[in-house]
Amino acid sequence: MHSDSTQHRPPSSTDALRRLIGLRWLSIATMLGVLLTVPPLLDIPLPHRALLPVAAALLVVNGLTRLRLSHVDDVSAAELFIQLFIDLAAWSAFLYFTGGATNPLISLLLPLVAIGAATLTAAWAWTLAVLAVAAYSVLWDFNEQLDIYDSGLAVHWHLAGMWLTFALSAGVIVWYVVRMTAAIRHRDLALAAAREARLRNERIVALGNLAAGTAHELGTPLGTMAILAGELARNPALDDDTRADAALLGTQIDHCKTILGGLTLRAGSLRAEGGSAVPADAWLRAIADRWRSLRPHVPLATRIDCGNPAPELIADTTLEQAIHNLINNAADACPERVECEAEIDDERLVVRVLDRGPGMPGALQNGRESVAEPGAGLGIGLLLAFSAVERCGGHIGFAPRPGGGTVATLTLPLAALRPTRRP
Repeated sequence: MHSDSTQHRPPSSTDALRRLIGLRWLSIATMLGVLLTVPPLLDIPLPHRALLPVAAALLVVNGLTRLRLSHVDDVSAAELFIQLFIDLAAWSAFLYFTGGATNPLISLLLPLVAIGAATLTAAWAWTLAVLAVAAYSVLWDFNEQLDIYDSGLAVHWHLAGMWLTFALSAGVIVWYVVRMTAAIRHRDLALAAAREARLRNERIVALGNLAAGTAHELGTPLGTMAILAGELARNPALDDDTRADAALLGTQIDHCKTILGGLTLRAGSLRAEGGSAVPADAWLRAIADRWRSLRPHVPLATRIDCGNPAPELIADTTLEQAIHNLINNAADACPERVECEAEIDDERLVVRVLDRGPGMPGALQNGRESVAEPGAGLGIGLLLAFSAVERCGGHIGFAPRPGGGTVATLTLPLAALRPTRRP
């Protein structure tokens, strides 16, 4: 029952009620303004004893409504209808004692109908419209007429009141609809972003399952290759250069085995188990050194400025891999030279990777595509980098580098990386 009403109820009913509270303050101010200005300006006596309780009742209802909104997160369509009905009843009572349908303020019933049509379900909106028409019809014949001594002046002020009421009604309707449209547009953008993040996470999960299977399948051939590389490195019949290459091959195979072993771990498990804290500069230098060992033929220049002393961090392996992936992308774009800069800026860790390559397509810059141009790599590393960084509350941005190339900027809040303080 609840889920069905939620499905057919316009979203943002709570926001609609907040806007209605603001409009109700305007209604109360209008009622009090009429009571204060009409008798001295138009010489028309008003029944203050009957009208003041109406404004006071709206005041109490508005205060209680604000109090309720501070304790609830959702408002049903029925409750929103009741709130609008209260306003309709209050204005009907006010108009009853001030001339009924002959009062130019009768047009203020129209904004209530418009708000109901914009925020309520069809059934509730039509019910409110019928009640408003019924109230107008009843006030046509049943009302307390005011004592007006100058009929000519009364007609003049009546027309002026009609103009003022029309302008006020038009302003209220436009303000409410514009605010509601902006809220809906903002909600739609948030939903689109959430949907995009969900799809990206599904792709990450699929890649994780594929990686686990790949790690299992490649374990045996890598073990065989490691044995053969070790035997070649120990073979005295080979020249020194060949044995050095075999030793390097064995080192690379060991790195591959380590990486494949890490794929079987749950993302972030090392951090969750409470690994040891290390200074930020030492952590970043270790990442750079590990990358150099994997790609020794690509020069990597580093500049790390994390303060003295550098703050201690605990970062999971996915963040390390994210930085690796950014450096790899830069090396693929320009293998002649890659630069990496890191600094602490306003409680943020900022890592910049610079290259002199041709630049990056917009789809890859946003981390929304995993397939690049033929021969340019799969782009999976960039997708994983975006996912790891966003999970920690950071972001990755790309910008053209002056003189050609790309600057990749990775920003992480230090709060997500600092060791957890335990009592």
